Amino acid sequence: MTEHRRPESSVRPGFAREDWNARYAQQELVWSAEPNRLFAAEVAALSPGRALDLACGEGRNAVWLAEQGWRVTGVDFSDVALAKAAELAASRGVEAEWVVADVLDYEPERHGSDLVALLYLQLARDEILHAVRTAAGAVAPGGALVVLGHDTTNLTRGYGGPKDASVLYTPEDIVPALGDLVVERAEAVERTVALPDGEAVAIDAFVRAHRPV
Repeated sequence: MTEHRRPESSVRPGFAREDWNARYAQQELVWSAEPNRLFAAEVAALSPGRALDLACGEGRNAVWLAEQGWRVTGVDFSDVALAKAAELAASRGVEAEWVVADVLDYEPERHGSDLVALLYLQLARDEILHAVRTAAGAVAPGGALVVLGHDTTNLTRGYGGPKDASVLYTPEDIVPALGDLVVERAEAVERTVALPDGEAVAIDAFVRAHRPV
């Protein structure tokens, strides 16, 4: 596990590294051990290569990618989350590189990854766009970028997710930060959430793009 120094950038109250570490330490897995269903469906047909999962948390998507044959690097600023990601990978019999770093500071290899994922990162809008630009710059020729998060409309029409509008975005917010990537999909998508007494619908912002060969 590699660690990069976290910069003294702006941090929302309750969202600093120590806050996330405490949250991840409270239970075995904060999130499911299975990959995000939309993400898995979107990338299942891609030929495995080098994958970069930014803000990977406990590694559920990164581990799934490794199981599909990808050479994966997972990046997150929570060392507790990455320790759990490493345990999950070991329990599944796969390996990945885990890097402790803030996505606002991390500098991946330019054009070095065949797939880059940025899923459910909760930062202020300008910081999200910075992270998207970083992610886009890491996409190799022929490679793909997937950005997925809580859509702004989820605050009023969907279930769950952050109640702070400053960390929500729409696909239209993301597209200008993609640089020279070609947009394949940019739309709000509905996600069914299972509840003890039924189901609810959450609304996510989904963007998929690729770098031309």
